[in-house]
Amino acid sequence: MYTDIALNHISDPRNAGEIENADGIGNIGNPADGDKITIYIKVDKNILTDVTFKAFGCGAVIAAGSMMTVMAKGKTLDQAMTITNKAVSEALGGLPPQKLKCSNIAADALHNAIDDYNSKR
Repeated sequence: MYTDIALNHISDPRNAGEIENADGIGNIGNPADGDKITIYIKVDKNILTDVTFKAFGCGAVIAAGSMMTVMAKGKTLDQAMTITNKAVSEALGGLPPQKLKCSNIAADALHNAIDDYNSKR
């Protein structure tokens, strides 16, 4: 069963969509269940000024993408790299055990977006 926090992020996802001319883009897919997430970031003076996501999959991946963007926005790149999939799940008040695999891609996609940004510098 989803928590009220998770249900809120599923029904009203924060920061959904693409960033045109993003400074970094990270993609992750979970071949076991077909969930996919793409993270877009804008960076100014080492700060994540905007973080958005597009997700394809179950409610858990949407909730995780939404919560992760809330957690990452305004953080330095180093701070954002410390965000873990476990921390995202905990911020959502936990997720059903069978859905943890679905949600365990949002932070990884963020880290990939930051790596993409750093590789372009």
